[in-house]
Amino acid sequence: MGDDARADLRWGSIAGLVRAAAVRYADQEAVVDGRVRISYAQLGERVERAAAACMAAGVEPGDRVAVWAPNTLEWIVSALGAVSAGAVLVPLNTRFKGTEAAYVLQRSRARLLFVTGTFLGTSYVASLRRAAGEGPGSGPLRGLPHLEQVVVLAEDAPESFRTWKDFLAGGDRVPAGAVRERAASIPSEAPSDIIFTSGTTGSPKGAVITHAQSLRCYDVWCELAGLREGDRYLIVNPFFHTFGYKAGIIACLMRGATMVPQPVFNVDTVLANVAAERISVLPGPPTLHQSLLDHPQRDHHDLSALRLVVTGAAVVPLRLVERLRGELRIATVLTAYGLSEASGIVTMCRRGDPAEIISETSGRAIPDTEVMIVGADGTPRPAGEAGEIVVRGYHVMQGYFEDPDETAKAITRDGWLHTGDVGFKDAHGNLRITDRIKDMFIVGGFNAYPAEIEQLLGLHPDIADIAVVGIPDPRLGEVGKAYAVRRPGSTLTADDLIAWSRREMANYKVPRAVEFVCELPRNASGKVLKRELRAR
Repeated sequence: MGDDARADLRWGSIAGLVRAAAVRYADQEAVVDGRVRISYAQLGERVERAAAACMAAGVEPGDRVAVWAPNTLEWIVSALGAVSAGAVLVPLNTRFKGTEAAYVLQRSRARLLFVTGTFLGTSYVASLRRAAGEGPGSGPLRGLPHLEQVVVLAEDAPESFRTWKDFLAGGDRVPAGAVRERAASIPSEAPSDIIFTSGTTGSPKGAVITHAQSLRCYDVWCELAGLREGDRYLIVNPFFHTFGYKAGIIACLMRGATMVPQPVFNVDTVLANVAAERISVLPGPPTLHQSLLDHPQRDHHDLSALRLVVTGAAVVPLRLVERLRGELRIATVLTAYGLSEASGIVTMCRRGDPAEIISETSGRAIPDTEVMIVGADGTPRPAGEAGEIVVRGYHVMQGYFEDPDETAKAITRDGWLHTGDVGFKDAHGNLRITDRIKDMFIVGGFNAYPAEIEQLLGLHPDIADIAVVGIPDPRLGEVGKAYAVRRPGSTLTADDLIAWSRREMANYKVPRAVEFVCELPRNASGKVLKRELRAR
């Protein structure tokens, strides 16, 4: 059995990982959140106290506990505390409205919710109250009968809700031995979290992942990325997303890296944090790194500590990889591909890969993972030929939470997960994502993949950001429309870009319309919201 397979045995559970990190990295700085700085030993103590409070609140192993809050120390402590009490974590997207949050809370039958007070000018408590209604009854919200307690991660809370301080105090009567006994009893094969998908194909569905899957997967991630003790990791990727929680918090716990959570992506704040905190690790979507490189004040900040960038998207411009390596002298720039249903990671580039491989592909399958390209009839496709990406391995979800019908649609009887993504593998096994199946459009009988067209359009020197969708056409059925963001100072016109496109790509790929916008609509994990563009 290799080191990767032993990862789940070494720690047993995420609770075991927290305890091990508190001992092994006791004096190392664990979290820097504003003016608050705590060591790994202190983080361990806070997590145990939160676990005790969860036990005092009646949380039993297997109960679902939700967190609806931005990237903060309180998110880390409340989430890890719940998991250490044997609960199954249900992270909620901070972009959710009250009705969306209420749906996930109802669907997961969460017993306890940790929620931020006000974030970005929005009262999450008020929006949830509007969506779910209030008392009477055993719980604080009439429309959520399973939700017994709501804890507001702030100094004050409405009546029938609890403050974070009051909640923690409730755990003081639970003996430390009982807390550690509960944590030690968590089986590695027990569910650790339910990550609800974005709901692009209907209502959100919850991917159930176990402790063993998370630990083994992100031990591999740490190894391939080269995360190491003493690294300082700016976590801009939201904690509700696998990229922020597992490739962020869990990975840092594994290697003794310092977490610097940033609640909102703002390039000025990123620059300030990188310089002030000597940040060495900065994963995120390509737009984060692009905005960093293009910032007019970039040279006023000391970014010399940066050494590791991990990004991922269908389109990662070659120029971006070259600039990160050349202008910022970042030693390791990697791309990866994953989805919630496969614990967040399927393929990854390797350190030392050339820039072309990093920009044009998402790397090769991680160890002990199979990636196959299949046609519409389910038969395998050879290297270089596009089809649906299917995945099989230890990290494929247990299924969608209490949804056997959708699970059966997603996972075949012999364990292959249908991703809904289109791509192909080169002769060396590197995976290139060409699109989502649903994003593909057909121009006069030819399959057109927006991501491929975006990759080409992104080469134009005046284009800063680009997205392509299919729109109806009376003659060809569908044609492409490009939404483009110009670089500062550019006077590029739609006719200019279309004429350039005709010289650079096959005619059926050429956008028939171009609309210039100030920015593209994106979700919290950086993906372009194609639905919004189509709706226009």
